[in-house]
Formats: sequence, structure tokens, C-alpha cells
Amino acid sequence: MTMKGQNRIEIEAATFRRLLKHLDEHKEVQNIDLMNLASFCRNCLSKWYSAEAQARGLDVSYDSSREIVYGMPYSEWKLKFQTETRLEQSDKFKQKTS
Repeated sequence: MTMKGQNRIEIEAATFRRLLKHLDEHKEVQNIDLMNLASFCRNCLSKWYSAEAQARGLDVSYDSSREIVYGMPYSEWKLKFQTETRLEQSDKFKQKTS
């Protein structure tokens, strides 16, 4: 089944909001964990959001899109929820990117 038009847009938008809610409910999952498992993270989503807005002629900065994705300013999220990267996380990430 190929869905078109407004229904598709609404479903994709709702799915994106649900993904953001899920990530917000699982702040214990660090960006490096996401990168190691899925090759994308909250920062990637932020960059994609900003790029898609700009492609449509809208000026949405990377910082603004990060606030949308993180639900708060990135600096605040880092202070509250980001943990120090463990050696095994770094090693796995280096293996993936080399």
C-alpha cells in the first residue's frame, strides 16, 4: 500500500514526534550508544531537521533544531543527562568509523 498526500505527512509527523518522545523517555541512552547501534543519534536528527527546514526556505538553526529534538537547550541536556563515555563505547565507535 502506497500512501500519499496529507495522510502520509500526518503519519510521518506523528511517528517523528513519537520517536522524540521515546528518546526523551530514555535519556539514559546516550548518543554514543545510538551511534554504535544505529549509526545516528539525537544530534543527527537535529542536523536533519535543520537541513530539511532550510531546504524548504525556513531558517531553523542547528541550535534551534537541537532544542526541538532534546526538548530543552542542548547545554542543559548535557549537564543533566549526558554521562562520561566509557572506554568500550569509544572503542566500538572508533571501530565503526574507521
